[in-house]
Amino acid sequence: MSRSSLQAVLLVDGYNIIGAWPCLKKTRDSAGLEAARGELVETMTSYSSFQGYETQIVFDAQYQNASSNKEAITDLLSVYYTDFGQTADTYIEKSCASFRHQIAQCLISRVIVATSDRAQQLMVQGYGAEWLSAQQLCGEVEATVCRMRHKYQTRRQSPSRFLANAIDAKARQRLAELRMGLK
Repeated sequence: MSRSSLQAVLLVDGYNIIGAWPCLKKTRDSAGLEAARGELVETMTSYSSFQGYETQIVFDAQYQNASSNKEAITDLLSVYYTDFGQTADTYIEKSCASFRHQIAQCLISRVIVATSDRAQQLMVQGYGAEWLSAQQLCGEVEATVCRMRHKYQTRRQSPSRFLANAIDAKARQRLAELRMGLK
């Protein structure tokens, strides 16, 4: 089976998450909405990569006279700005309806929607999607960051504090010979 046939899709209600995560609210209030969006995108880039989720962060352009726009950030993460007058909720609901058919055809394994909007939660679950609150997503992101740190720190740490213990036996032997003046 190809990679895409096993993939989960994560739809993130961008402004809902920004308004619910204390760190993103603080960034929004101190540095502006654009900075908070950038921080969310950066956070979700790492998370989606580690989890292997195809992630779409959806921001609505409800109050801006702009047409929809999709930005591919990585192979697994894209940012979608809705059409003028369309909410992120509407976009996510339509996506869930579309993905429902892809799940039935075994093209994707599952759809997860991250939002704390109760009405949205009920709607997407009606389409068979899973739901994560903003706080649950935050907890999962933090747990993933901890797992990533642990995974990569244990690889880099040598068994002891001495460099000689981090190299192979042949290199250690050669260094001993050089130190003793043998060759």
